[in-house]
Amino acid sequence: MTIQPAQEKKILGLLGLAQRARQLTTGEELVVAGLSKKQIALVFLASDTGVNTQKKIKDKANFNHIPVVEIFTTQQLTQAIGQPRKVIGVNDPGFAKGMVSLMMIHIDRNFC
Repeated sequence: MTIQPAQEKKILGLLGLAQRARQLTTGEELVVAGLSKKQIALVFLASDTGVNTQKKIKDKANFNHIPVVEIFTTQQLTQAIGQPRKVIGVNDPGFAKGMVSLMMIHIDRNFC
């Protein structure tokens, strides 16, 4: 999926805002645990993440019907939240819905 640079900037800005609002779960193990507990509404997975990590996150997210977004690199995600991370979970459904609407994709899960 490709999105416009302006939309990318807005999504990354929302990620930074969610970080400041403490509405993100970061790191592979914490995101997997959050997915198992159904505490995560959306997952950002860096496009340059290793195959094993991709499989682990995607399998857990798909099992729990949580969308996974792979349009950003590790560098972009790191800049957005101020921490070096490859896997980011968005906890707040409102933030997740806003980010998804910017990507202009339809997801099956109702966040309201």
